[in-house]
Amino acid sequence: MSKFTIHNLETVPAESKALLEQSKKAYGMIPNLHGVLAESPGIFEAYQTLHTLFTESSFNADELTVVWQTINVEHGCTYCVPAHTGIAEMMEVDSALSNALRNREAMPNAKLQALHDTTLLVVRNRGILSDAEMEAFFAAGYGQRQLLEIILGLSQKVISNYVNHLAHTPVDAPFKKFAWQNNK
Repeated sequence: MSKFTIHNLETVPAESKALLEQSKKAYGMIPNLHGVLAESPGIFEAYQTLHTLFTESSFNADELTVVWQTINVEHGCTYCVPAHTGIAEMMEVDSALSNALRNREAMPNAKLQALHDTTLLVVRNRGILSDAEMEAFFAAGYGQRQLLEIILGLSQKVISNYVNHLAHTPVDAPFKKFAWQNNK
């Protein structure tokens, strides 16, 4: 099995150095995922761009967390679930919501449940939803924009989840207390 390099500012390919510096400035550290992504400037830039676009979407902190963690848990990403648990805490998301997502439990309200259910359907059915499934999402108070933004969040998570599966990316020290195992 090959071992993926987790780059730092001394080992990073020149084309990724500015992106890695940006990560260090933004997070006060270089997340291990970013160190792995730095091997390929294109995927690293795509990931950072998608992250920015998704965090600037119409979703609030709870909704961002529902989309991210629904996908992370469904994909069984043992790096991203703890990382996004810590991120949710920093975004002041109620820990009850984070725990429900991590444990595959019901959401605290019908609107977030509809977002969770629809996100799962998009992931599991590769974007194919019935008219009834879309209408249920719209009836919960969401619109076409939010349905498309789920796909934006999924695009970001496919990069991180799949890269972490390939690289077996170790969880960063600040997020180890949120360790998670896929019990599916």
